[in-house]
Amino acid sequence: MTTSKDANDLAVNEEGASTTYLVMIALVASVGGFLFGYDLSLISGAIIFLKEEFALSPFWFGAVASSAILGCPFGPLAGAWLTDMMGRKWTLVLSAVLFMISALGSALASSVMQLIVWRFIGGMGVGLASTVSPMYIAEIAPPRLRGRLVVVNQLAIVIGLTLSVLVTYFLSFGGHWRIMFATEILPILGLMLGLCFVPKSPRWLATVNRNEEALQVLTKINGPARAQTELQDIQNELGEETGGFGELFQPGVRLALIIGAALMVFSQINGVNMILLYTPTLFMEAGITDAPDAILNSVYIDSWITLATIIAFWLTRSFGRRPILIYGTLGMAVGHFLMFLSFTYHMPTSFMLAAMLVPTGAFTLTLAPLSWVVLSEMFPNRIRAKAMSAATCAMFAASYLVMQLFPMVLDGFKARYGHPGGAFLIFLTVCLLCSAFVWRMVPETKDQSLEEIGRFWLHKDAGRSFSDKRSPRSGP
Repeated sequence: MTTSKDANDLAVNEEGASTTYLVMIALVASVGGFLFGYDLSLISGAIIFLKEEFALSPFWFGAVASSAILGCPFGPLAGAWLTDMMGRKWTLVLSAVLFMISALGSALASSVMQLIVWRFIGGMGVGLASTVSPMYIAEIAPPRLRGRLVVVNQLAIVIGLTLSVLVTYFLSFGGHWRIMFATEILPILGLMLGLCFVPKSPRWLATVNRNEEALQVLTKINGPARAQTELQDIQNELGEETGGFGELFQPGVRLALIIGAALMVFSQINGVNMILLYTPTLFMEAGITDAPDAILNSVYIDSWITLATIIAFWLTRSFGRRPILIYGTLGMAVGHFLMFLSFTYHMPTSFMLAAMLVPTGAFTLTLAPLSWVVLSEMFPNRIRAKAMSAATCAMFAASYLVMQLFPMVLDGFKARYGHPGGAFLIFLTVCLLCSAFVWRMVPETKDQSLEEIGRFWLHKDAGRSFSDKRSPRSGP
């Protein structure tokens, strides 16, 4: 039986739109997300061998593990200008170049400081890719598909995480940490090749007055009838913006920026990323003494979050952004409580594995993909790059602090109580705060066009609360 939604999608296709073309564009752009996950996750397996080879103290352990994260905020800072000057596509090319430099340098590093420098450069690439990939996909996609296509980027991140765990597991038997870093070269080459065949963002083209090119891209994606209407809507909305940094501080846009930045910070300080990045270390803290076994147990976690991300496609299509985020963060809080119990009462490794599945699954189903979806669609066109860059920069700054401090916090709780379980009570509290924040502040953006959302913020009275007006459609 054909639903009205399916009929609408079919009608669009009959008008000449190419959904296949759209999906292929999203897949190419999401390779940037794949490299994001692969690059940041590689260190979780390699760090075990780096700790032994370089005799790392807790401080230097955190410094090496977080060196890529330290570089990440500089990517969005540069991206605030580059994505407007060069366009989304060429900024992704630049991120691939930074990934390549980092992979080669890390594989050949002969000292801790060299490794930190090369990982820092890779982090800049991560920062650029993590900002531009979802932005590019959101600007290409029509409203009916935008949420699901941005989740493609999250799926690519998770696949990158999972594949890096498998690679590090097989290379761990010989302690081949240099080869671990070198394996990144292949997907980097894939991204560079794929970018040769994708178009520029139609919304970026419109902002630089290349309207004929923008119309060609929109026609191929949405069909000729819808393309002309959408281009006119984009031009009308652009006429209401200046595109300068000062616009970020206008009341409505400023509130959108605060909400977006806070949501991205919550996505990093909730504790689940620490579980994912330090999974082998946590298993060794729980009693597993063999490094390959600790890494192998991580495969179960990464396989689980891959499945959860696939389910997120259905959630994103079927439910609003807000309820998914609220219930997801509450589920993460429950998972952290189970982690606390696991360490406090010295539960078997199987219990810890089961406990890890709860917060990681809840996170990957909800906050992980939806934070990027909401961020990529909530700003006006001319300042989307600047706003997303600022929010992403705040996210990576928070991520760096947590990643740097996490090993020391674990050691502190372990020294005082004999186990690191108390750290997860901190994360539990953060998740509850995030749930309350989403309920109070985050508007519903599902099925809105980017231009509708942009106008909502441009004309919003900053003094009005979202408590009674949740959707841009019900704006001023």
